Formats: sequence, C-alpha cells, structure tokens
Amino acid sequence: MAVAINYKVYEIAAAIGMFILMLIWGYFKDGTVVMAAKVFHNKDYDKAESLLLQISNPNWLSKRRRGFYEFMYGGICLQKQDYNEAERHYEIAAQYPLRSANDHVAALVHVANISIRRNDIDKAKAYLGLADKHKEKITAKMKDVIDRLHQELDKK
Repeated sequence: MAVAINYKVYEIAAAIGMFILMLIWGYFKDGTVVMAAKVFHNKDYDKAESLLLQISNPNWLSKRRRGFYEFMYGGICLQKQDYNEAERHYEIAAQYPLRSANDHVAALVHVANISIRRNDIDKAKAYLGLADKHKEKITAKMKDVIDRLHQELDKK
C-alpha cells in the first residue's frame, strides 16, 4: 500500500486498504472458530480450547460463529466434566443459529440432560419441549436420545 501511495496510484492503494480492512473485519467476526472446529471434529479438545481461547471477545463474533463457538466450548467443558460451564455454553449456543437443526437440538438435549442429573426437572422438561418442536428435522439417533430422556423424566 505504501508503494502504491509513493507512486501516486491511489486506486490500488485504496483497494489494498479495503483488503486489509476486510482481513481485520474477518478476524473479529470469524476468529479462530473454523480452525477450532477442525481440531474439535478430530477430538483434539485441548488444541480446540486453545484456539477458542484466542478469541478475546466472543460477543464480537458473527451470529453463526458465536453459536458454534459456544457449542464447541460446551463440548470441551463436558469432556472436562465441568458441567456448570457446559450447561452455560450450551444454553448460549441454543440461542444462536447453528449448522443444522440436529446441532441445535443437541445443544438443547445437553442442557436437558445436565438438568436431569441435577434434579432440575422443570428446566429439563422445558428444554426437552423445545427439542420436541424440531423432531421432524432431526436424525433417528437424536430422536432416540430425546425419547430416553423423556423416559428418564417419567421415572422421576
């Protein structure tokens, strides 16, 4: 950009400046979520967490990235058996659009499951009710998980 300005080619300098601004904008709106998703998918939770920790302010992420950020962080917390944090992250993830209806229902089911374990039956019923609204859009495996949670609630 400096060379273009030095040679007084302001159109090229402006284009380069716009590309730099787009790069900075993308850094704050997308962060390292995509890279973390790749290692999260490979079950390298420590590396995924370190990539997610590089995001200084998750509130600046775009809606799609924020939902997936919270979803992955909830999974990492589950692996660490930090159920309080996992529940918090899954609750936030359920408020944002996720990749598919199945992912959205998975976030709801995780919150319901943690609530059942804590004997918070009302909260579990509420989240399972939200999950039931998407039953026609989810996989058979997820439907089976929801049915098992309903059975477990009926026992309590």
